[in-house]
Amino acid sequence: MLGVILNKKEVQEVEYMLKREMEELLLDMSDPRIDEVVKKAMEEKYQIVFKIYKRFVPPKETMKYVLNKRNTQ
Repeated sequence: MLGVILNKKEVQEVEYMLKREMEELLLDMSDPRIDEVVKKAMEEKYQIVFKIYKRFVPPKETMKYVLNKRNTQ
């Protein structure tokens, strides 16, 4: 386990980067041209990024990024 001390500005930047990464992954997972095997790997990455994101924001903020099959199709 690692610990990191961040100031408020750094926390905002990390939140922004995580949101952008999740949005990119959602967009790519909805692309019909991408193979299902690749989409599965992207979904696994999304879950990891989402778990990190949950540590930075209140639970209410995470609701719009909860992954369900509707978001990926």
